[in-house]
Amino acid sequence: MAAARVNDLISEVRGATGFITLNRPKALNALSLPMIRELTRVLLAWQEDRGVAAVAIRGTGREGPFGAFCAGGDIRFFHEAVLSGDPALEDFFTEEYRLNHLIHSYTKPYVAFLDGVVMGGGMGITQGASLRIVTERTKMAMPETAIGLFPDVGGGYFLARSPGRVGEYLALTGQVIGGEDAVAAGLADLLMPSQQLPALWEALAGADAACVLARLHDEAASAKGTTAARAALAGKRQDIDIIFGLGSVPAIITALEADPNPWAADTAAVLRKRSPLMLHVVLEQLRRGRSMTLADDLRMERDMVHKCFYLRPGRAGETMEGIRAAVIDKDHTPVWNPRRIEEVNPALVAPFFQSPWAPEDHPLRSLGVPAP
Repeated sequence: MAAARVNDLISEVRGATGFITLNRPKALNALSLPMIRELTRVLLAWQEDRGVAAVAIRGTGREGPFGAFCAGGDIRFFHEAVLSGDPALEDFFTEEYRLNHLIHSYTKPYVAFLDGVVMGGGMGITQGASLRIVTERTKMAMPETAIGLFPDVGGGYFLARSPGRVGEYLALTGQVIGGEDAVAAGLADLLMPSQQLPALWEALAGADAACVLARLHDEAASAKGTTAARAALAGKRQDIDIIFGLGSVPAIITALEADPNPWAADTAAVLRKRSPLMLHVVLEQLRRGRSMTLADDLRMERDMVHKCFYLRPGRAGETMEGIRAAVIDKDHTPVWNPRRIEEVNPALVAPFFQSPWAPEDHPLRSLGVPAP
């Protein structure tokens, strides 16, 4: 089948495998609303197509396929949409979260090639994959607290299911991790050299693609323990579980700043740069998400993201201020409100978890509900 190219996304079927390439390399394949819509359309069509037995997805780097996966959503668009009152911003998150849920519930094997940058929205379209392949070039993160946002796209669900309190650590700090750490955190399945990816991609188009997938799953199962044991996170797990298992953000920062370990000091310094308000919101998000279904978590996050942009609209909000400092003015000096972790009170956090919609009107009300 000939390749189809729509809005920076290339899709084609070769053999019994559907192949998807994110092809917006200058923006590190950041997701736009047209890309989300096209990806959804393709996946729904292939789910019903008996000629498609599996799906593979990759990104394009500046030098060609692989090298970068997806840096997240198009945050410049978010900023412009709020200032202009563009209703497409609401559509973006509703449709993105539906896509995330579709991938988690996809009925066919879905293989994600997570080479290079994998952040934010890139995590959303891969954490539901049946096989997540990382390399020595993988740079994975949910860095949203740095821009006054929270780890959405199901982050409250999949980060909360990382071992121990690794999810809280990654969500609050936005720490970038490599392939070994991704496996140790339960956010990837198989580590392999990046030079092997092109041959593997082509092998999935062959007649023995099912055998190739079975072999990869066997390799992932047999190597997982060894890979995780080599990870840098393995040496920090005890401290992470103790400190990030504490009951509040002030307790976490107090424990870090009282600890003479250089890692603790560095981690505390990172948290002091993040949005104090959103640190509190994120910790509550993960604590709630740990006991939620994915559909309920996505509904909660849809409420939260609405509040991020419209509870305190325009430049007064944390998210707009964070985006301004990071990508609009690029001064990297956001003025957070409140300015310090210790100044955040529960009355500021609570509205993020109050839905603006009645249950029957929620834009994601149908997620997880069996069709009649």
